[in-house]
Formats: sequence, structure tokens, C-alpha cells
Amino acid sequence: MEGFDDGREKAGLEILEQLGWGHNEGTRAIDEDLWRIISEANFGTIWARPGLSLRDREMICISILIAIGAHGVAMHFKHAHHVGITDDELKEIILQTIPYAGLPKALGAMALLRKVQSGAEFNL
Repeated sequence: MEGFDDGREKAGLEILEQLGWGHNEGTRAIDEDLWRIISEANFGTIWARPGLSLRDREMICISILIAIGAHGVAMHFKHAHHVGITDDELKEIILQTIPYAGLPKALGAMALLRKVQSGAEFNL
């Protein structure tokens, strides 16, 4: 998939760096086209918009990933400190999701957070 150079890839890679994800090579190793879409469309377009800080966007993203039960929230937990989110705040985000997303999803998220905090590695 050949993209056109409109600055979105560069903007997306800058956002990924600020979030502590490097160039998201784990996703790139899975599929180059998927990586490009994530880098350009998600991070280079949505995350690069003005109006919310990266910290705010990360908190929203973590909340949504918890609500849908996405295992990928572990990578966000791992790197949240890059935008100033503390472990205590991650715990509070999880607890805040209980009345909206349900206890089972909060339990799963808390278990993932504890694994991340213990040094477990997650590639996605």
C-alpha cells in the first residue's frame, strides 16, 4: 500500500515517539499496511489534532479499551507514564469504568495492569 506524503506519517510517528511507543515496530512486523494505516490515520490524523493533550487522549483511549475488553490496553498501561499518567491514576481509570463498562472488564484490566507493573512484556 503506497501512501502519499501529506505529513500524516511524520505527524503520526512523532505522536508515537511522544507516547513512548517508538515507531510501533511490533505492529509493523505484523503487517506493513496495517502499520501505515495506524500511523497515518489514527496517530497522524486523530491523535495529532488540536484540542486535547496527549495525556487526555491517552486517558480516553485507555478507558475505551477497558470498556471494550481489548487486551491491547496493556501497551497503553505500559507507556502511559510518557504522558504523565501515574500508576495511581491508571488504577483510578480502571475503577471509574466499573459502573459504565462492568466489573468483569475492570477486573480484566486490573489484572493486565498488575502484569504490566510486574514487568510482563506485551507486543501489541
